[in-house]
Amino acid sequence: MAELVVYTDGASRGNPGPGGYGVVLIWGSLRKELSQGYRKTTNNRMELLAVIVALEALKKEGLTVTVFTDSKYVVDSIEKGWLWSWVKTNFKEKKNKDLWLRFIPLYKKHRVKMQWVKGHASNPFNNRCDELATAAADSGHWLVDEEFERTCG
Repeated sequence: MAELVVYTDGASRGNPGPGGYGVVLIWGSLRKELSQGYRKTTNNRMELLAVIVALEALKKEGLTVTVFTDSKYVVDSIEKGWLWSWVKTNFKEKKNKDLWLRFIPLYKKHRVKMQWVKGHASNPFNNRCDELATAAADSGHWLVDEEFERTCG
């Protein structure tokens, strides 16, 4: 069985401001792209949401998935174990609890390896995700990041 490779990126115009995510899923010779813009959000929320959307798009459970992202926030939260410490404290004084709680069951369904990749460099898939994310942020066709707007204005 082929390994699933995922590239993700998030962007915001202002922090907070209009934002978007971009995802490229690669399964053997198949490739799928996903993106969406949001009216008011943050870069970190879009980085994390990109990973969530990628994992939500998987139709089977138990897959081996390598997620490439230029977000140290996302990679370090998972690979350095910060997320599991936050869970133990019910995310006390931590941002993006709603998204992390959405992420955790998706993460547990698969064998996920998070891999940091340098942003705005020579990786064509990361660059494509950046194009998708920034186009979504700039599109004017935005969804509402309801939890962010409810709690942060």
